[in-house]
Amino acid sequence: MAQKGKRLGKSYENFDRNAEYGVDKAIGIVKDNATAKFDESVEIAMNLGVDPRHADQMVRGVVALPHGTGRDVRVAVFARDAKAEEATAAGADIVGAEELMTEIQNGRMDFDRVIATPDMMAVVGRLGKVLGPRGLMPNPKLGTVTPDVKGAVEAAKAGQVEFRVEKAGIVHAGIGKASFSADQLAENAHAFLEAIQKAKPTGAKGTYIKRVSVSSTQGPGVKIEVANLGTPT
Repeated sequence: MAQKGKRLGKSYENFDRNAEYGVDKAIGIVKDNATAKFDESVEIAMNLGVDPRHADQMVRGVVALPHGTGRDVRVAVFARDAKAEEATAAGADIVGAEELMTEIQNGRMDFDRVIATPDMMAVVGRLGKVLGPRGLMPNPKLGTVTPDVKGAVEAAKAGQVEFRVEKAGIVHAGIGKASFSADQLAENAHAFLEAIQKAKPTGAKGTYIKRVSVSSTQGPGVKIEVANLGTPT
C-alpha cells in the first residue's frame, strides 16, 4: 500500500473523489491509480438526460478512436461467396451464412461485432432476439450492414467503437489501456465525448450530458467537469 501511495504522490495525491476535473487531468489521475499487475482497461461512462424508451431520445452511433482501444475485437461476418472471401482477407475472425446462424442459435457468442452484407439480413434477422439485447444486431446506420465488408472489418479491427445508451440513460465504452500514454487516452476520450455530443437526439430536453467519469478496471472513478467538455485542460 505504501508503494501505491508513493506512486500517487507523483502528481495527484489525495485527489477529491467528489470534485470534477478537466479531461486531461482526470486521465492522469486514472493512470496514476492503475497499479494492477495487468494492463487495465480505461473506460468512460456518461449519464445522459434522455429516456431511450422513446425513439426520439435514443443515442446510438459509432466513433473511430484515434488510438484504438488496445483490445482485440473479434468480428463475425455474414456473407457469401466473394464477399465472404473479402471478409476473411480483411481479418474477420468468423465468416459464414446459414451455418453461422445455426451456430449462434445454439449458443455460439465468441465475437464482439457482427457485420452483414445487405443480402444476408433475411438470415441475420432470425437472430434478432439473440443479438439485439446484446447490442450486436447489424445496422445500416452503424455501417455494419454494408456491401463494403472489407472497410467495415478493418474499421472494427482498428478501434471503431459502437455506443448505445442503456435504459437508465447511461452510455459507456472502453477508450484504451492504462499502458497508453496520457495524451493517447485523452485524445480517445475527447473523440468519444465529441461523438456523444454530435449524437444528441432531437427529443432530448433540458441538460443532455449530466455526469461523466473515467476509471480503470481496478481504479476509482474520476469525475469530469461537464461544463467545459470539448476543451482540453
